[in-house]
Amino acid sequence: MHDTPEPAFAIPRSLFLFALFYGGMVTLGGVLGAKQVALGPLAVEAGIFPFLTLVAISSGIAELHGKDAADRLVRYGFLPLAFAIALTLFVLNLPTDPGMYEPAKEAFPIILGQSWRMMLAGIMAYGVSVTLNVWIFNRLRGAAGRFLAVRGFIAAALSQVVDTLIFISVSFYGVRPIASLMAGQMLAKVVLSAALVPLIIALVMKIGRRLDSPS
Repeated sequence: MHDTPEPAFAIPRSLFLFALFYGGMVTLGGVLGAKQVALGPLAVEAGIFPFLTLVAISSGIAELHGKDAADRLVRYGFLPLAFAIALTLFVLNLPTDPGMYEPAKEAFPIILGQSWRMMLAGIMAYGVSVTLNVWIFNRLRGAAGRFLAVRGFIAAALSQVVDTLIFISVSFYGVRPIASLMAGQMLAKVVLSAALVPLIIALVMKIGRRLDSPS
């Protein structure tokens, strides 16, 4: 009697795991973005933390499984993002229970009820900046192929500059002065890219190689 072989994974284990994690980070970014955090002299919206995680995961996937896999991951990210926005709008328009805790009743629409311009800006900034990050990261393979930390930082920093240009312009142009807001956000995001992205990429690579190891 022959042993039945275990069915092979349809996709690499690391790609499956990080795709699940990626989808969660896409939806979390919009929620955490409602808070502005102070990091010493720098001020930045808290959504940058899940967003830089997306950037680092997409870079790690490009390194482990190729640029095409990373590009597909970015495109599939639109699905949970769009669904989260639609579901949030649906819940915001449902009648509120009169017995709901009063501070929460007032805070909920303030935290989650973004304007249509900010929602559009978030979708546009996500698609352009993370796609650009994957492209730059892959293009640097020849110039600095062995230096993942350097490639990851450069790609993340440049993509975050573009992300800020798109998001701030679409959200606030004509509503408030945006030059100083852009400058502060860009500086904070570049600093955080240097501090966080290389570490997250290294972690993604370590986990990914272990999951995909034949042993």
